[in-house]
Amino acid sequence: MDNTLYTTLNRQAGLLQEMRAIANNIANSDTAGFRREGVVFAEHVVRLGKDEPSLAMADGVARMMDLRNGALQPTGGALDIALEGEGFLLLSTTDGDRLTRAGSFTLSPEGEIVAADGARLLDAGGAVIAVPPGSGKPVIARDGTVSVGGTPFAQIGVYLPADPASLRHEGGTRFAFDGQAEPAEGAQVFQGFVEASNVEPVREITRMIEVQRAYEAGQGFLDREDSRIRAVIETLGR
Repeated sequence: MDNTLYTTLNRQAGLLQEMRAIANNIANSDTAGFRREGVVFAEHVVRLGKDEPSLAMADGVARMMDLRNGALQPTGGALDIALEGEGFLLLSTTDGDRLTRAGSFTLSPEGEIVAADGARLLDAGGAVIAVPPGSGKPVIARDGTVSVGGTPFAQIGVYLPADPASLRHEGGTRFAFDGQAEPAEGAQVFQGFVEASNVEPVREITRMIEVQRAYEAGQGFLDREDSRIRAVIETLGR
């Protein structure tokens, strides 16, 4: 197989990765707290010879998270929480601590603030937040302070990973990370809201069309090359 075919196949593999990322973005355009993803490519260049052009190939090495804020959508839920600004909520899950911007919570039978699957919301000190039994409806201030009856008893933690590049999508709206999560400053907490996905569907569909056309053009080239090579083989085999 010549270098032209290798390069085209490599390009097709990268376009397929990007198409999958775009399709996932579109599928989650209505998922609260979802973060858009894109594909990061690395280019590898090899010198073939003194009088020959170099050979360049690109590889989709990682997915990049778009961390721009989504719009805040009112729900009126006492335990629906949205962040405005930099940072994430921190959850204690069965797989370890995870970051998220999806802030729909309820109270567990033990009075802990939990997500739908039982993951527990952590405070600014990394402890589970539990509402005192029979104390009434919690009120959450913009700085994350949680009070009942005018008495504060916890503060919702807002965190950032020590290494932002280590963020990995897990379960749609949750992120695994390496190292420790560190307190973030400047974010505001809104009670009775959830944050919408930051995916722009029209933009994603436009990009999907561009990638699809590029993929079809590459596939057409591969089909023509395959026909040419078969014709040469048949001619030489006579």
